[in-house]
Amino acid sequence: MSNLLELQDIGKNYGDDVILSKVSFTLAKGTAVAIIGHSGGGKTTLLSIMGLLQKATSGTVLVDGQDIDSFDPHRLAKLRGEYLSFVFQRARLINSLTALENVMAPAWFIGSGENVEQGAKALLENFGMSHRLHHKPQELSLGQLRRVSLARALLLKPPILLADEPTNDLDPALADEVAECLLAARTGGTGVVIVTHDTGLAARTDQTFRLEERTLRPA
Repeated sequence: MSNLLELQDIGKNYGDDVILSKVSFTLAKGTAVAIIGHSGGGKTTLLSIMGLLQKATSGTVLVDGQDIDSFDPHRLAKLRGEYLSFVFQRARLINSLTALENVMAPAWFIGSGENVEQGAKALLENFGMSHRLHHKPQELSLGQLRRVSLARALLLKPPILLADEPTNDLDPALADEVAECLLAARTGGTGVVIVTHDTGLAARTDQTFRLEERTLRPA
């Protein structure tokens, strides 16, 4: 069986500035991996390449065994919608939509409407947000925004879940709650990649890598 995600000798340059060099990585079904490293070291760039949001300068990216190099933008967007969900450091919610509508939005875009509202409500209720379903992002606290973002990412039970500093700026109790939900996704077979400065969160994953000197090494 192929890995959910595989990077082979990935490089990324911006002009003469080398960000990543010969990065290789595999993500198996039902595993969680943490990526640590100093700020500005390329972790978010690497996560964007994993999430098919940026194109590598060199190397190969495979999603479920499929080499994406020849994919046109439409096919790439379709693959991203089928396989990937994101939890960003900033919630990136749509201000004109309610919390419930924001959670359901990705399902609308890919045309999956069956039981979506019921599932979205259940996730938000599990995060203690039943009293905020119809509030818009500007009416929510930082912690509440993060919960909505996480519920949105989990709704469609993605094969691959990518999280960029998901516990940053959260109080310890909420950070632990977010970590539990991310790691619990493994039980359904989801592969989870977490970029983090939170050493406690990294220690709870199945494997930790450090990005240093432009490449990825086991920590």
